[in-house]
Amino acid sequence: MEQKENSPVEATLELIGGKYKALILWHLSGKKLRYSQLRNLLNGVTPKTLTQQLRELEAKSLIHREVYAVVPPKVEYSLTELGKSLMPILDAMRDWGNTYLCQHQIESSRILISTN
Repeated sequence: MEQKENSPVEATLELIGGKYKALILWHLSGKKLRYSQLRNLLNGVTPKTLTQQLRELEAKSLIHREVYAVVPPKVEYSLTELGKSLMPILDAMRDWGNTYLCQHQIESSRILISTN
């Protein structure tokens, strides 16, 4: 059986692949957000999926989960230094997506033209 070599692209996709992970990271750029804020920013995400994606990002050390000892409980999410290091990739994805949408005359209410 042939041994499969790990590629850098596969490693990156393992970390940020999935429908919502890159978007979660994008929205956390430069700020802290609570669970409910993230849920409102991510159209169509279910609570179960969002929780799972957040746990996976935390397990990979891309985001930090801060729990405050208050009632009701308060939890904030932010990028770790490793998570912040992905921002040039996400910026490039945004730029490519904007170009693609413009070239194909596709309208989107979610076009992110400016940087965060």
